[in-house]
Amino acid sequence: PLLAVRAIPSSRSLGVVGIGSALAATLTAHTLLNAALMRRTRPDAPPVPSTEDGGKLVSVLIPARNEAHQIGRTLDSVLRTTGIGSLEVLVLDDHSTDGTAAVVNTIAASDARVIVLSGEALPEGWMGKPWACQQLGEAAHGTVLVFVDADVELQPAAIRATLDLMARHELSLVSPYPRQLAVTAGERLVQPLLQWLWLTFLPLRLAERPQPESMAAANGQVLAIDALVWHRIGGHGSVRNEVIEDVAMARAAKRAGHRATVADGSNVVNCRMYTDWDQLTAGYTKSLWAALPTKRAAIAVGSFLGLMYLVPPLGAIAGVATRRSGLVMVGSAGYLAGVLGRVISAHATGARIRDSWKHPGSIAALLWLGHRSWIQHDAGLLEWKGRPVHGG
Repeated sequence: PLLAVRAIPSSRSLGVVGIGSALAATLTAHTLLNAALMRRTRPDAPPVPSTEDGGKLVSVLIPARNEAHQIGRTLDSVLRTTGIGSLEVLVLDDHSTDGTAAVVNTIAASDARVIVLSGEALPEGWMGKPWACQQLGEAAHGTVLVFVDADVELQPAAIRATLDLMARHELSLVSPYPRQLAVTAGERLVQPLLQWLWLTFLPLRLAERPQPESMAAANGQVLAIDALVWHRIGGHGSVRNEVIEDVAMARAAKRAGHRATVADGSNVVNCRMYTDWDQLTAGYTKSLWAALPTKRAAIAVGSFLGLMYLVPPLGAIAGVATRRSGLVMVGSAGYLAGVLGRVISAHATGARIRDSWKHPGSIAALLWLGHRSWIQHDAGLLEWKGRPVHGG
């Protein structure tokens, strides 16, 4: 490898590394701008009166499939909600085999706000989560629907803070992005990229407008939508075959002329998506292929990420090995630009700042997961919670 690096003309290698470093620095500047403009939840948001006092009925909707190990914690956190005068909580047991229904029924027996639904058989052409959410939405009575995943923990102010976001910024759909808890080495390597990606690449204030429709972000861990809008766009039926149904819902709302966006909810919501590398790998493998419209687009985006966040640090290492000081300086600058972007993202969303130096490793892991996702997709091997993942 050292001989190969020496064989490349100095001007050419410096130029490639310089382009990657310049792009990384430009996008870090965009991350900083987004961090300043990002919508944020307010824990001190005003209370929502009860329906008797002219307020809204809020429906919290939780789809659950084999979540017995964590649904109790999630449901307890929802029931500790403060500042919502009228609240109903619907939990749909989606053919669980691990005792999820028993856990939820025990809690429901002591709190009349909780209603337990048994999921119907999955129809042809539907993915599991959209079908569960469709049944929940149809059974709900609220004027605002708040879909919450079974691995999420809400702070008492989370729901009123979410409704406050909708009211303050005239949003029909909003996802207050949870603080992503990462404990193991694999989680700490990959999970911080979730917030970093949309903070770095998506112009947030532009993306919340109805147009362009394709420019959208959302997170189904917590997703609130005006009930009339949900029904008007066909509910989750409009995204029935989508693996990344949350972003598709935001696009559907925007297509109908409504404002939708993602926001920072790290001060009112926590979520630990995965607890080990095997879970994380399975989760990303299931969905990454669907993040972009085609395999060619995925290859192009992967190459772009590699140019910006892998080429500069590799160039700096090669510069040290070949004693090319210019290459060391330019590559190091690009590496530091990428790390700074991660620092900004972590500071803005409650992630671990001290893991930011691993950014090249995070990008390499993401590219590997994307490659794995496409291989298994093409082979028809994708599945999630015992069901095949189709589409595309």
